[in-house]
Amino acid sequence: MRKMFITLAATSALALGACQSPEADKVEDQAEAQAEAIDEQADAMPEGPAKDAMENKADAVEEMGEEKANAMDDNGEIAPSETGVGDTQTK
Repeated sequence: MRKMFITLAATSALALGACQSPEADKVEDQAEAQAEAIDEQADAMPEGPAKDAMENKADAVEEMGEEKANAMDDNGEIAPSETGVGDTQTK
């Protein structure tokens, strides 16, 4: 299920990526690659709190990369970090 979500998120990012500058795309791609590496480490771990923490870290890294890329190309849009709403942000 997690792999399907990541694939869906990556596909969605590609669709939205056309709106970003090459520099923002590069920032987002680097964050996604780092998150993927962390997620692969988590996949190798036994089930438990440590694995969950690694998966959460991967999610946070990816979200932070998206936020940074969005901030680079912010055309008057309100980024989730500015609203305090997001997967890893408190409401």
